Amino acid sequence: MADRSDLVIRPATVADLPAVLALYAQPDFDDGDVMTPAEAVGFLDRFAAYPDYTLYVALDGDVVVGSFALLVMDNIGHRGAPSAIVEDVVVAPDAQGRGVGAAMMRFALGACRDKGCYKMMLSSNARRERAHAFYEGLGFARHGYSFRVDLGNDGAVSETAASKAAAVDVERVR
Repeated sequence: MADRSDLVIRPATVADLPAVLALYAQPDFDDGDVMTPAEAVGFLDRFAAYPDYTLYVALDGDVVVGSFALLVMDNIGHRGAPSAIVEDVVVAPDAQGRGVGAAMMRFALGACRDKGCYKMMLSSNARRERAHAFYEGLGFARHGYSFRVDLGNDGAVSETAASKAAAVDVERVR
């Protein structure tokens, strides 16, 4: 894997949003179903409302070739040591396999160490075996299980999840 010390990794700006959204439009990510840059500006502003939530971009020269979001959370457990979650890791198709993803993850790990985090977590779709091999090659270990409940656009739990939850509640009453 190439050493990509030539990459610049920095917080995203409003000017970077069209390039980030183009990365998200990839078939293996959001498959073209992305918000407009105008909509994304509001979300970038919301990131700033969190104590430590940042959208980053990786630049090769002046071209955005990757992006990820990093959320560092305070904890009461673990004697107050923060933990971190990496989300929305994406690399431009023509930059994949050239060390961009590894450079972004090294950057994220360094930021987490600097902030005293006891762990950094990410999740990956079960079918993305190449991504799993990539993360394991960087020293990530499979840990536990990731669980998910799909919510409707209106915030309602899907009917299937709601009926399963109701069945669990009925069992608890018995």
